[in-house]
Amino acid sequence: MQETLKRLHAVDADARLAALGAVMQDYESGVLPRPERTSNVNNHIHTIYSFSPYSPTSAAYAAWNSGLDTAGIMDHDSVAGCREFIRAGELLDISTTIGFECRCSIKGSPFEGRYINNPDQPTVLYAACHGIPHHNIELMQQWLTPYRERRVERLRRMADNIGTLLAGSPVTMDFDEDVLPLSQYHDGGSVTERHLLCALATKIIQTYPDGAAVAAFLRDGLGMSLGAKNLQTILQGYEREYYEYYLLGILKSELTSRFFIDATDECPDIWEFLSFVKQAGAIPAYPYLGDVGESVTGDKKAQGFEDSFLDELVAWLKDIGFDALTYMPTRNTIPQLERVMELCRKFELFQISGEDINTPFQSFICEPLRRAEFQHLIESTWALIGHEKAATADLSNAMFSQKMRSQIQDLPLRVRHYA
Repeated sequence: MQETLKRLHAVDADARLAALGAVMQDYESGVLPRPERTSNVNNHIHTIYSFSPYSPTSAAYAAWNSGLDTAGIMDHDSVAGCREFIRAGELLDISTTIGFECRCSIKGSPFEGRYINNPDQPTVLYAACHGIPHHNIELMQQWLTPYRERRVERLRRMADNIGTLLAGSPVTMDFDEDVLPLSQYHDGGSVTERHLLCALATKIIQTYPDGAAVAAFLRDGLGMSLGAKNLQTILQGYEREYYEYYLLGILKSELTSRFFIDATDECPDIWEFLSFVKQAGAIPAYPYLGDVGESVTGDKKAQGFEDSFLDELVAWLKDIGFDALTYMPTRNTIPQLERVMELCRKFELFQISGEDINTPFQSFICEPLRRAEFQHLIESTWALIGHEKAATADLSNAMFSQKMRSQIQDLPLRVRHYA
């Protein structure tokens, strides 16, 4: 069985899907017990086409095996894994939805110069595209291609900056030999800052024999100040599976600012993004981050983001054309989430939920969705799936098309219709 599951990570998508078909035969014959299905949903699963240990096939399988009722793929700057994800969902008999996220410039907006929902850079925000009509997948990929290419050029320069930080140490890192092979760039995937950090974490682990030596290098070789929690993770977790992911999170939080280069021409203008996504019949959504105290994912510093000006921001997002807001219930406090939900109701924004899955130890299940105040996020997921099916058949039937806005003007009623 383990050998079969490894094949879900084969190099070729067709081979991965064939392996999934073989696995499902074991479930259908009763050799393997089927997982208990729940009403849980997740619309924000990353794959190897951005940064994640999961292929589109294995991501869909992991979602199904966790008991999810639906699953959504959401890669950075790429939709290259979407067709494989859809096909995997069909084999698993689990409903899927597809999208992507990218960083957009808000230069010239009232919020220029502020950190919005991007920890690395002001004047740049993350934007999500949900519910892509299937006949427009290739159109989306074509539009994203030049932005991926420009991002790689910047990341190559950032790798040079890391090389400068490593100068004189036994740790070396080469972009072409150590970073690019971790990605699916050759197959239409993106390369991200996490690829740089994963390559660095891997080279550090290969160089030093234990956690104490790793900690000493980070402290003395890279000049990092390690808090008690991070130090404990480094010292005690060396033999732990996926240690490189834990180390990656620490490096992302504490080292990124020292080698980071601001993104410029790899970020589409926010108005260009909105125009393109709407024309393609998909749903543009703003991903709420919220001020960070102690990072749930362990890779973000305590930092203020959009909470101090959220009312003004949401009003502006609605005004420029966003149709939805997406948020992650496990990442924020209940008061933060209550405020976001109230603003969505006030400005008639479609609410989408998804837990950002990009490490092998994260749970696909979002426990807060069991709470009564978040039950509407399950209905909205089915509405998102309904929209995707309807828009794939006919763009005029997309949830936010002029025709459907006119026919069902009340957003909650429209959500119920599509669900």
